[in-house]
Amino acid sequence: MDDLRKNALLQQDEPPAVEVVNPDGKSAAFLLCDHASNRIPRKLGTLGLSEAERADHIAWDPGAANMARRLSALLDAPLVLSGYSRLVIDCNRPLDSTQLTAPVSGGVIVPGNACVTDADRAARLSELHQPYHDTIADMLDARNRRPTLLLSIHSFTPELDDGPRPWPISIAYGEDDRLARLLIPALREDGTVVGDNQPYAVSAWSDYSIPVHGERRGIPHVLVETRQDGIRTPEAASAWAGRLADAYLRIESQALRLT
Repeated sequence: MDDLRKNALLQQDEPPAVEVVNPDGKSAAFLLCDHASNRIPRKLGTLGLSEAERADHIAWDPGAANMARRLSALLDAPLVLSGYSRLVIDCNRPLDSTQLTAPVSGGVIVPGNACVTDADRAARLSELHQPYHDTIADMLDARNRRPTLLLSIHSFTPELDDGPRPWPISIAYGEDDRLARLLIPALREDGTVVGDNQPYAVSAWSDYSIPVHGERRGIPHVLVETRQDGIRTPEAASAWAGRLADAYLRIESQALRLT
């Protein structure tokens, strides 16, 4: 046992790979936050990155966890959050994706990912990626036939290579747009510019959480992307959570007919 712990990626005094908030929440909404943290296991040091790089969007989705936590409280919804940086292992990437342990992210070289061995990758998967998704799967299984609407909370940069992004909030989906077709108009009621599969859409080759836990189970779902400059402070993230909660509650009864 001591040898196993010595060779483990995470040590006993480090935070767990997954955090669950409000597991007994009564809402039909079930919340995920795939890129909630920029934490790196002690064993991996800094992955060769500066403090500023580790605080940037390449390492996590800034503001997303604060927004998700507030939304959980407002809706009385269960929330599952990843515990470590997407640069260590991206919990929203398919298992065969080159971005699972990205050697380059957002144009930034990640030295600690330059020579990830099969054993390194297996450890990151078994200790970080799998516990997160096993927790989600177990919680969804435990809901049995209870109506469920899946919302995955993310954030995106104000601009990237494709230029400025004008949407303060966007709703993404893949083949199943049932919940999106209700939530997008609800968010637009106050004049908010809402992206419809912009700047990202959900697909089986680029995403993991929605395809696995939403599409495969037939659960109505959306991936919510909020622009990072609008949720940088806890107060701003809370305000956007309130707007999203209001829109969700206006369409929840109609959405439940989809389940």
